[in-house]
Amino acid sequence: MTGERSKGSGGPTVGESTFLGTRHESPSRRFIRRFLTQKVATASGVVLILVVMSAIFAPLLAPLDPNKTDLRNTLLPPGSADFLLGTDYLGRDVLSRLLFAGRVSLVAAVQAVGVGLILGVAPALVAGYVGRWWDWLLMRFTDALLAFPPLILAITVIGVLGTGLTNAMIGVGIIFAPRFARITRSAVLSVREETFVEAARSMGLSQPRIIWRHVLPHVLSPLVVTATVLAGMAMIIEAGLSFIGLGVQVPQASWGSMLATAYRFIRVSPTLILWPGLAIMITVLSVNLLGDGIRDALGREVRNMSS
Repeated sequence: MTGERSKGSGGPTVGESTFLGTRHESPSRRFIRRFLTQKVATASGVVLILVVMSAIFAPLLAPLDPNKTDLRNTLLPPGSADFLLGTDYLGRDVLSRLLFAGRVSLVAAVQAVGVGLILGVAPALVAGYVGRWWDWLLMRFTDALLAFPPLILAITVIGVLGTGLTNAMIGVGIIFAPRFARITRSAVLSVREETFVEAARSMGLSQPRIIWRHVLPHVLSPLVVTATVLAGMAMIIEAGLSFIGLGVQVPQASWGSMLATAYRFIRVSPTLILWPGLAIMITVLSVNLLGDGIRDALGREVRNMSS
């Protein structure tokens, strides 16, 4: 039977061994086990890895120089000789530009999320832990930023700093900062009265040390979930800014600028708009589904904080 001890053995029963193994499962292994049970999230992670790898190795995978023009082969349809996905109005290879444009979207997501984390997390850690006037001031400031339409605020920052991918993503990062601040504050408020934090205070540890060693680790999980969701949003905003000419500048390729070019020739070459549109849709959908999977794998507490 399952609950019986083996003869001559003083060890735990099979049932006890299973219980102990489950009870002492590390958080990282529990997260991996939960995540791998979600087929959609796992598949999205695989797709996203393929997108990232294709962007990293774009110089090796691209058949041609993405900026090389060939006016003898303009607006060729997909499947043409030497041009698998066709060419644009300057005769540039669409596949090569698509691969290099993936780099722009990924860098844009990293830059925007990074700026948002830097501007939003540290003040919210202090505000959530210390409270009082600092907490009130931070929340009113985040409310003011959230009242601005995101695209208008990004365009305003670009108007001050100038056009370009980095400046555009600084503007997007400023938009993201209040979201990170609210998630961080919510997590800190749920942790600061826990027993282990009270014990740290009773031991005479300084507030910065308590925040760094005991509060911050419990804030990371909801921040990871929020970062994945906002990374997908950053890609969409970058594509929109590049579409209207405020993102990357010519001749550098981006999925948004490729959409803008394709839109001008949609009657002549209707398939030209398909490829960057599919790239944006697949990448952003994969990021969002991956974020949902991470949230579900981390547990109920993170779902409550990130909702």
